[in-house]
Amino acid sequence: MRNQKVTLRLMSTDNPGSATDLVRNSSLYREFQAEREEILKHKWIESEKVGYDIGFERALTDWIIKHRSKWRKSRQSLQSQVSQQTN
Repeated sequence: MRNQKVTLRLMSTDNPGSATDLVRNSSLYREFQAEREEILKHKWIESEKVGYDIGFERALTDWIIKHRSKWRKSRQSLQSQVSQQTN
């Protein structure tokens, strides 16, 4: 266990870009970014409707309640179609 900590510490100090790239290239991070973009679009649309900035937290809550499950199902469907085409 101690060796793992040393290795991780060396990786982050010797080449900090590699650790950052690893995170940015992860599928979890890409999903987070895609979801964040959708929330920001929702924030803009809803703010335009009411004539003022509704704020990120309100947009986030509203988007989760109204759109998240459908958006995720759509993304999963698209991802499975892409993986089937590449195989």
